[in-house]
Amino acid sequence: MPEIARKVGSLADRLSNRLIWRFAGRPKTVGTTTPIVSFTFDDVPDTALTAGAAILEKYGVFGTFYITGGLAGQVEPDRTLISAAGCRELAGRGHEIGCHTFAHKAVRRMPGSALARDLDRNAAWLRQAAGIERAQNFAFPYNAAWPLARRELRRRYRSCRGGGGAINRGPTDPMMLKGVAIEQPEEKARALTRVIDDVAREPGWLIFYGHDVAERPTPYGCTPETFELLVRHAVESGCEVLTVSRALDRLGW
Repeated sequence: MPEIARKVGSLADRLSNRLIWRFAGRPKTVGTTTPIVSFTFDDVPDTALTAGAAILEKYGVFGTFYITGGLAGQVEPDRTLISAAGCRELAGRGHEIGCHTFAHKAVRRMPGSALARDLDRNAAWLRQAAGIERAQNFAFPYNAAWPLARRELRRRYRSCRGGGGAINRGPTDPMMLKGVAIEQPEEKARALTRVIDDVAREPGWLIFYGHDVAERPTPYGCTPETFELLVRHAVESGCEVLTVSRALDRLGW
């Protein structure tokens, strides 16, 4: 029964995402002659700080880190989540801190006022942990959007990011930005240089998202060598590598 429920939930998430992308209520235009690339992290494992942020800084650029306060400091078999001190360090080094909910539940599982309470709780955690007065941008846990949550999310954030595996071009819903996963297998992750080539040829806004950056990555991460390959390729291809907030500014949104 749990497996059946999981599959039904996954189908509901996919259908919801497709409906939102197709019937965006307030689309804006990605109008840029310069290719834009953003590197973002979800959850965030501590290696996204120790390796991911360090690699970005090596090339003079910064990333957006979507933090889940309820996971902070949690030790799992294959990763450790970032601590409050790590979150504060990221912010101090110039990276953007975004919201990824507090409980890390699919948004559709927080009906009514439950979502607002959860987002308030994460906002309070970010203020205490890193002095972040207000996170400007949000990423959906499990890339699972929910139409009934749009009003609450729009009230709080400049943008929301899901999955979709595509570059943002033309009319785009700021509350449902598409992202491209950096994940295993490693050959697939390294081949994402082709997506960078694509956005360099036909400018738009490419948002990468990943999790850990480790020598032995989880299925949802990559090695430091691969992450550096992607960052270096974006910079050398003439892409403007920006945090999500700075990309929104650059696009005039």
